[in-house]
Amino acid sequence: MTAEIVDGTAAGEGSAARRREQRGWYFYDFANSVYSTSVITVFLGPYLTSVAKNAADAHGFVHPLGIPVRAGSLYAYTISVSIVIAVLLMPLVGAVADRTGRKKPLLGAAAYVGAAATACMFFLDGDRYLLGAFLLIVANVALPVSSALYNAYLPEIAEPAERDRVSSRGWAFGYTSGAFVLVLDLALYSGHDSFGVSQSTAVRVCLATAGLWWGAFTVVPLRRLRDRRAAARRTDGARGGTAPARGAVAGGWRQLAATLRDMRRHPLTLAFLLAYLIYNDGIQTVISQASVFGSEELGLGQTTLIVAVLLVQVLAVAGALAMGRIARVYGGKRTVLGSLGVWILILVGGYFLPAGAPAWFFGLAAAIGLVLGGSQALSRSLYSHLVPRGKEAEYFSAYELSDRGLSWLGPLAFGLAYQLTGSYRVAIVSLLVFFVVGSVLLARVPLTRAVAAAGNTAPERI
Repeated sequence: MTAEIVDGTAAGEGSAARRREQRGWYFYDFANSVYSTSVITVFLGPYLTSVAKNAADAHGFVHPLGIPVRAGSLYAYTISVSIVIAVLLMPLVGAVADRTGRKKPLLGAAAYVGAAATACMFFLDGDRYLLGAFLLIVANVALPVSSALYNAYLPEIAEPAERDRVSSRGWAFGYTSGAFVLVLDLALYSGHDSFGVSQSTAVRVCLATAGLWWGAFTVVPLRRLRDRRAAARRTDGARGGTAPARGAVAGGWRQLAATLRDMRRHPLTLAFLLAYLIYNDGIQTVISQASVFGSEELGLGQTTLIVAVLLVQVLAVAGALAMGRIARVYGGKRTVLGSLGVWILILVGGYFLPAGAPAWFFGLAAAIGLVLGGSQALSRSLYSHLVPRGKEAEYFSAYELSDRGLSWLGPLAFGLAYQLTGSYRVAIVSLLVFFVVGSVLLARVPLTRAVAAAGNTAPERI
């Protein structure tokens, strides 16, 4: 006999057992954040761009599948392709997880596919830009799939009043691991001669290490988290009913349509998700393209970029925890809106940054660090209150579409702006629209009513 799920958490579960699962849950952030930091934010953007330039024609273009692409836009376009694939895959995986109650095996499979693809980036050298693009697509599809399943555990392992704290601690764990590994990366990259390796080899070792780290620490959540038995679900008449998991696999497109139809029954949840998809698209595009902006537009060296990202990681730990405390006083919504205002100032400042001036770049990195973790952690906890019970994995699949730099519209806008103008400054300032529109949409969502409409109990402050 399994415990009944009430407000997303299992009634009758002791607080000690719940805390044990929470501690295990934190470690998936700890595992995959190294990929987000070392691969996406620091090394792969500039490195894949340089590999593409090695393969470019006299006009600076490569031709994947016969399509002319400016070498400097390849990285952004590849990220966009990955999220299009993820859009098709995540609702299907989420539906299978919700119907069977077996999120953990799916989480493990997705995590280890992504970790393996990242480890194989060691073989990216010379002009093998197609290999790099392929591995990036595989890893960037695996990451949101696994993260959607991971995030879907939050309503099950934390009571409503705990979720801001638990979510913020998860992000803090992730930034801690990102900072630690980045220190090791910095030592290897800056001292590659003393280690007897070339600079490009050092980069490839850093990329591969992120995959090994991701795989190694995924063991902890897989041991600590447990699957709840799938209860009677989808009694609301959504197509698919109680069809077995194999029916969901066979009807992936039908399931995607059913998920979207079901979300229309919760328009306030959908309104929050739309706001999040827009502003987080901007956040993640800034993160994924910052190293390209710093190296190509500002002329900063790789060591400077690593130190800047390390500064972001260190301050993001403190920022995530501090914003979690601020949310207890002012509510998560107001705190997130305040952080988005800071993001707008960051982009304006980035446009005017002088080239070859590391101090100014470090100042911008510090500002990003202070708001990065908190804005994401609080968004995750806010959304967890708006998810109907029994559909956590499915709804968090939709949420994950714009997480961790994997949304397609922001990178596409960034890549197009650079392709049309040849200026990364124009590309970076073009992202302002995501923060302005996202802030306006979030401000219009009545969260207390949205929580009640989803059938959940709202915390005292939201």
